[in-house]
Amino acid sequence: MQGCKPPHHPSNPNYAIVKPTVKHKPSTKSLEKMVKNLQGRPYVWAEEGPNYFDCSGYTYYMYGSMGIEIPRVARDQAKKGKKIQRDELIYGDLIFFDTEKRRRGRITHVGMYLGDGWFTHASTSSYEIVYSNLNTSAYYKKRLRICRRYLPQSQNTFLKDTRQKPWKTKESIKIKSVPTVTPKILFEDINKHTTGNFYVQVGSFTGNPKKELLYKITQAGYHYKIIKFPLNGQFISQLLIGPYLQREKAVTLLPIVKEKIHKDAFIAEIR
Repeated sequence: MQGCKPPHHPSNPNYAIVKPTVKHKPSTKSLEKMVKNLQGRPYVWAEEGPNYFDCSGYTYYMYGSMGIEIPRVARDQAKKGKKIQRDELIYGDLIFFDTEKRRRGRITHVGMYLGDGWFTHASTSSYEIVYSNLNTSAYYKKRLRICRRYLPQSQNTFLKDTRQKPWKTKESIKIKSVPTVTPKILFEDINKHTTGNFYVQVGSFTGNPKKELLYKITQAGYHYKIIKFPLNGQFISQLLIGPYLQREKAVTLLPIVKEKIHKDAFIAEIR
């Protein structure tokens, strides 16, 4: 599919709106399933799935797949739903941005909040569906304009952490380092940097990833990070290898990780 995908901005976009088939019940569990399945899908202007998406097409598709009708365009999505404040954000809420160079307050981008600052969106710079973080990205924090809630409260079983509001979390990534013992290298370590935005995501797990899987990564000589966010009273852990300054580094590593560590690994950009 990657080899024949259309350009990010087609010369003749298909503006006909394709209404998604309802195949999920309205719940955070359904959203979580779709987020996991759609991560890494290509960005294409004016598309709303099921294979390609622009930013508002992505949110339109997810909510439409649960039978919840929302407007197709981001600026219109920002006018509907229940208006909420930043510190009230919970899983499934939509967040809207002004991403123009000269910000005028106009809505030009939308993502879906996941918790602890993290949100998923069809990126117009990476040209795929990625994760980003409001707490650590000055770019998105400055450009956030409005937040809306479309998922009925009775269907959102997310339990808020009253000890600390996600918006005020200072550090949302828990970093695990390589053991002090010299590991047996299974393949070449190309992780030469400790900073960057590109990762190979090994998987998502309820609670903590299994120790055997973590050991397999460190035994191969790689660093990993575990990103945690709350969902339905539990913590979801995303296991990442990286980071890398260049996407090409993660792309080079991906087939090796699929073969040696986890067959469902994929590229993730986190900003």
